[in-house]
This record gives sequence, structure tokens and C-alpha cells, in this order.
Amino acid sequence: MSQTTPNRPNDLPPPIARALNDFLAVVEDTFGDRLVSAVLFGSAAEGRIRATSDVNLAIVTRTYTREDADRLREPLTLAHAAIALNVMFLVEDEVGAAAEAFAAKFADIRRRRQVLRGRDVFAGITIPRAAEIHRLKQVLLNLVLRARTAYALRGLRDEQVPVLLADLAGPLRSCAAALLELEGAPAADGREALLAVAGPRFRQAVETLTRARQEARLPPEDAGQALFDLLELAQQMRGRVAALRSEA
Repeated sequence: MSQTTPNRPNDLPPPIARALNDFLAVVEDTFGDRLVSAVLFGSAAEGRIRATSDVNLAIVTRTYTREDADRLREPLTLAHAAIALNVMFLVEDEVGAAAEAFAAKFADIRRRRQVLRGRDVFAGITIPRAAEIHRLKQVLLNLVLRARTAYALRGLRDEQVPVLLADLAGPLRSCAAALLELEGAPAADGREALLAVAGPRFRQAVETLTRARQEARLPPEDAGQALFDLLELAQQMRGRVAALRSEA
């Protein structure tokens, strides 16, 4: 049996906390002493989860086999359906390489995480500045391209437009926090970072984004205008990232 130390997730709605703990119990049974760490990250780790939020979890193990995957398939499918649980499975010696390959994502994990089982494997990771800049530009461009396509496909359905808008919240806040950190002026959290990057020009769009996350219902015209304003903001952010030096 694993010797990991269990911690309760902070400030999660009880149904989400229960489903998460049920899944973690299966993880512990599956990996036993091979479980190195289970880390909650993103908005759930901050205690700011909303109805539209995913629950993001990193599981780090010493080994990962087909038998492990087969055993976890049904519990993971159920948890994904119940609480939008997304799990990243890492073998311990992959952490450093993954942090370099997916620099923006791991920089966000380093900023917003809560260790639920085991030790904090992300505390000491080093993310090369050049890699983070390169990846952040990719993330911002991908966000814009995917959102344009999603709006073209789903924009005729009024109830879908606020959902598309709410989906931008996490990535935009994470990118804004990364940008300010790279510029040497980090914000207290992702929401404050996005407000700081938005400035007066895009403040109304950011406020509409917040409403979309909290209420999940908005006039479709308001949501559509905010979405395209935020895509313009993302393009401006990408320009700021491109102007950064690879060395601090």
C-alpha cells in the first residue's frame, strides 16, 4: 500500500471533492508504492472553480503500465463525466522533459497547485525562459484559431456562445499571469493578471468573461462581442510575448 500522505482539496464544492477523493482512492489502490504524487492544479487548486471549470489533476508514478490504464479506465470515465476531471499521467523521470516541452502549462502548474498525495514534484522544476516564451506564443495563437472555428461552428446556437466565452477564461488568465511574470511584474493571481494586461480597452470584455464563468447565461450579442474583443487581446498579448528577450 502507498505511503503517500493524503490531503483534502481546499474549498471545492462537496460533490466535486467527493468524486475527486473517490478517484484518488482508486489511484492509490492501483499504484500502491509506485504513486509518487497527486497534484491538483488550475482553478480548482485556487478554490475558484466554477460550473464551467474543469478539474485538473497530475498523477506522477514510478511506472505506468497497460494494466494500470485498464484498471483506471472506468473510474476515470465516470469522474470525467461527473466533474470534468482531466488527468495527466506522468512517470517520475518524465517531469523535467515535460516541463520543458510544455513550458507554459507547467509554469501555470508551478503557480497554481495543491499536493493531494505524496510529495511536491513540481516545486523544484526549472522551466527555461526561452522555452516558456516560445510555448506561450504557440498557446495564444492556438487559442485564437480554435476559438474562431468554434464560434463559426456553434455561434448560431445562442446558449453556446457564453460557453465558448467561458472556455477562454482559464487559458487567458494563465497566459496573462505567465506574460506578467516574464515581464518581471507578476500579479497576485490569474484574474488580476488578466485585468492588468487588458487595461481600459478590454476591461468590459474581461468583466463579461467573468460573468460568463459565474452565470453561464448571457445575452448572445454581449458574449459574442466579448469573445472577439478577447481574441484581439490575445493577439496583442502574443505581440508582447514576441518582444520579450529570451534571457532575463
